[in-house]
Amino acid sequence: MAVSEQLVQEIVKDVLAKMQLQPEANQGMMGVFDDMNAAIAAAKTAQVAVHALSMDQREKIISNIRKKTRENAEILARMGVEETGMGNVGHKILKHQLVAEKTPGTEDITTVAWSGDRGLTLIEMGPFGVIGAITPCTNPSETIICNSIGMIAGGNTVVFNAHPAAIKTSNFAVRLVNEASVEAGGPENIACSLVKPTLESSKIMMSHKDIPLIAATGGPGVVTAVLSSGKRGIGAGAGNPPALVDETADIRKAAADIVNGCTFDNNLPCIAEKEIVAVDSIADELMNYMITEQGCYLASKEIQDKLIATVLTPKGLNRKCVGRSAKVLLSMVGVEVSDDIRCIVFEGEKENPLISEELMMPILGMVRAKDFDDAVEKAVWLEHGNRHSAHIHSKNVDNITKYAKAIDTAILVKNGPSYSAIGFGGEGFCTFTIASRTGEGLTSASTFTKRRRCVMCDSLCIR
Repeated sequence: MAVSEQLVQEIVKDVLAKMQLQPEANQGMMGVFDDMNAAIAAAKTAQVAVHALSMDQREKIISNIRKKTRENAEILARMGVEETGMGNVGHKILKHQLVAEKTPGTEDITTVAWSGDRGLTLIEMGPFGVIGAITPCTNPSETIICNSIGMIAGGNTVVFNAHPAAIKTSNFAVRLVNEASVEAGGPENIACSLVKPTLESSKIMMSHKDIPLIAATGGPGVVTAVLSSGKRGIGAGAGNPPALVDETADIRKAAADIVNGCTFDNNLPCIAEKEIVAVDSIADELMNYMITEQGCYLASKEIQDKLIATVLTPKGLNRKCVGRSAKVLLSMVGVEVSDDIRCIVFEGEKENPLISEELMMPILGMVRAKDFDDAVEKAVWLEHGNRHSAHIHSKNVDNITKYAKAIDTAILVKNGPSYSAIGFGGEGFCTFTIASRTGEGLTSASTFTKRRRCVMCDSLCIR
């Protein structure tokens, strides 16, 4: 049944009002607490119950989380945009549907066995216990639901220190996860969070004796703090993914794929195309297709300078610009365009701050390269050693191979938009925690488990 626009708006406003005006009524209910220590204690109690559940019981909970995520996809999307001002409602709906459908559950928890004359040895995936998680404002509810599914599948519970700028949306998602658990016969508090998360609460979480693992999805500062905590850390940090286009590519398709990937949710995904490196012989053709067929606005040098002054500050990104549409960004610098303009493009040197910085906005600078080797060198420089994500449009297998080895990223998309890397229009599972810095890559349920060896000597070999 279709949900009317008016009804959705009314529900969102009602939820936000209740959460803002009556926080005291929500303390400790469905996972939301006033105090980090209390949240961890509740999650620890719940983890004992989760660990005791059969895999079928865990999967029943996860199935209900998926169902409730699909049912609430539009509400979650609208809440996220209304609270943060970032992103695109339609795209966020798709992201929540993707999380519900393609995030791995208990099927990702497997056992390896060796059998021989001396008996049977198993390697099994066991839970860490209570996992601490830090989540961003760019993909708040998507990350929380995705992480919760994977962590619960592994037998864990989780305590979130969500980004304060998206706390209402984040806590709505946490409550949704707990409601799904209780409805499916599981415990409450399998996911916990705070009414008002702070830097201090994150420090408590990172130093708490009952938190053996911390998963952080955010900027470089957050990841660095986690890796300095003395605990095992999974760090999903920044990226600046370049899209390389060589002379063998389908140039028209490359233009469409790059712009579609760059503009998805207003460039909020960390995997999204942030800049282009194009071989000289096809650079003009590529730019022409982007402008004439893909809704791109060509920014003059004057407009580029105004954008630099607007979207960047001495302390970094202007947060009021992150996740805004091309039309909004252009209006900030005095340019009015039609609604069909979805991306700002220009040509510049790789050192241009609109190119070299990860903006998380639909601004796409193109760097011209004299040949393929020069393009690879420029792309590697622009990726800044994050080893996060990169993209290439080419029909030359040797070129693709050379680029893949040189860029050495957790994700490499060939001849498609960036979002195909997380299962949207491409094969494979979905995740919103891509831990390139700590080497886990695209996380799933198995990521949040520890390997344990169980040995039975001289028995159970029946060969």
